[in-house]
Amino acid sequence: MAGRYEAAMRLVSLLAFLLLAACAALPSGGSPDRLSASPPERPPVILISIDGFRADYLDRGVTPTLSLLAADGARATMRPSFPSKTFPNHYALVTGLPPDRNGIVENNMQDPAIPGVTFKMSNRPAVLDRRWWDQAEPIWVTAERAGVRSATLFWPGSEADVRGVRPSRWLPYDEAMPNAARIARVLAWLDLPPDERPGLVTLYFHQVDTAGHDHGPDSPEVNAALGDVDEALGALVAGLEARGLAANLLVVSDHGMAATSPDRRIFLEDLMPLDAGRTLAMGALMTLYPQPGRGAEVERALLKRHPHMDCWRKGEIPPRFRYGANPRVAPIFCLPQTGWSITTRAWVAKAKPEPGAHGYDPAHPDMAAIFVAHGPAFRKGVRAPDFDNVDVYPLLARLLGLRPAANDGDLDELGTVLTR
Repeated sequence: MAGRYEAAMRLVSLLAFLLLAACAALPSGGSPDRLSASPPERPPVILISIDGFRADYLDRGVTPTLSLLAADGARATMRPSFPSKTFPNHYALVTGLPPDRNGIVENNMQDPAIPGVTFKMSNRPAVLDRRWWDQAEPIWVTAERAGVRSATLFWPGSEADVRGVRPSRWLPYDEAMPNAARIARVLAWLDLPPDERPGLVTLYFHQVDTAGHDHGPDSPEVNAALGDVDEALGALVAGLEARGLAANLLVVSDHGMAATSPDRRIFLEDLMPLDAGRTLAMGALMTLYPQPGRGAEVERALLKRHPHMDCWRKGEIPPRFRYGANPRVAPIFCLPQTGWSITTRAWVAKAKPEPGAHGYDPAHPDMAAIFVAHGPAFRKGVRAPDFDNVDVYPLLARLLGLRPAANDGDLDELGTVLTR
């Protein structure tokens, strides 16, 4: 706890430093395609994801660094895109397109144009295959094409040469890499000579999400993980202060976390014969492919009223979810009530319990994500209206001085956090 207090005190010193850094604010004018000022005159943008950080975690009193950043900067509650899963929402944040349009429609998916392959986080060849990512253009591709260097630490999609472009610097995903090493790598990138230094840096932490799944969102383990990540943020802040570097920090999450329990399970075998269809995902949602010749049987079983679950054909998912047009979406999609799980008895017997889950309706408060922004580009003490996470992409483009690629985001609400 003492280390976290010292980190918070270092942050106070940095905030005082930033008051003298007005000259580092965003310049105006210039080419619409690239920076309007040379890189040293524009503060670097550091986009930080804390996976599974539910919006109300910030009020638990266990994240002094992040709480001070929010108090001295801008804060908002962010709605994830549907489904509220990790890969789809990380890609939505950096493309400004919801999963149905950015192509990463689920953590586990198939594509008729890529036969014989199932995309999933553990399938390294698929993760590295640009074909899965090329439906959208992430911000680092836009930046690199405009001459702005980028450096990505573990952001989904950054390991592939999306549309033929890679970040200037990137690392293969390594969950075992300690937080201190992650911070050290980011600071080392910022120590590069001006002609090599990135204008955009991304940073990813997984620990809060893991603790939420393994122990539930209200567990001491989640609070401990929050404190550990906050301590890492304190080290980043201290490193920026030591360098006299006024960066624009955006701290976000991909989704929240809901508590689950053994008495809130929907067993698929109670609804249909298990051999009538093949599932790619179960739990907080279900994606199902009927076996040949058994589509009508599956639809009769699933496409009707259920006490704690709704199921749809892919083309009939409610419009508010903006989901179902992409060819990668499964033919049948089922969504349980928040906190309920779709599973099978065989799976329950072999899998470890999961007291926390996500993937549910993005409108539910348990799925709400965090947004904290701090730096010379941001107003101080601002609480912005709730907004959709696709709006982060045009904000990033504004901060970097880039013409954004086609996207569904806007700055009508989120733009209120900017100084100008």
